[in-house]
Amino acid sequence: MITSEIFRQKFEAGMSLAEHVSTAKPAQVDRWRAMIAKACISAPQRALVESFTRKMNLLIVSGNWCGDCIEQLPLIQAIVDANPSRLALRIVDRDAHADFSARFTINGGARVPVVLFLGEDFEWCATAGDRTLSRYRRIAEKQIGASCSLGAIVPPDDELAAATADWLNEIERVQLMLRLSPRLRQKYGD
Repeated sequence: MITSEIFRQKFEAGMSLAEHVSTAKPAQVDRWRAMIAKACISAPQRALVESFTRKMNLLIVSGNWCGDCIEQLPLIQAIVDANPSRLALRIVDRDAHADFSARFTINGGARVPVVLFLGEDFEWCATAGDRTLSRYRRIAEKQIGASCSLGAIVPPDDELAAATADWLNEIERVQLMLRLSPRLRQKYGD
């Protein structure tokens, strides 16, 4: 079992997005920078994130070489940037922290990114990864077609906006979990 103290230690050992990007190869750094430049949230999304009242820590297991990480971490960072007093993000490299990341396999594999949603005291709340629903829909349409038996696959008009909305929905879900937590409500008297 991973304790809140272990999550805290890994979070403190983690890197910012800029630090993570700086460890990538030059061609990858260019891809990271291009995605960072595109990542943004809408005014209503910003207002929602600014309304968050509970501190939340996002610990991401990533690889600076990973295309999905390059495409998604800047979107998450854009959300975090809208309320840095309530949202904090740190990244640990999957391979450098293999002892830790091995505990968060997806479908039996060492996939990245894996986002660990932690409360202010580093209590685990949720895990998400390696791709958002809108990203999986797009990939499924390309690989298995619109007649996929998994249900209606409607690729979004703006994939980045859809992926950002997917991440924001998960972050908001955990924020509400924290906001409604009996333990935290008692602590803050709200």
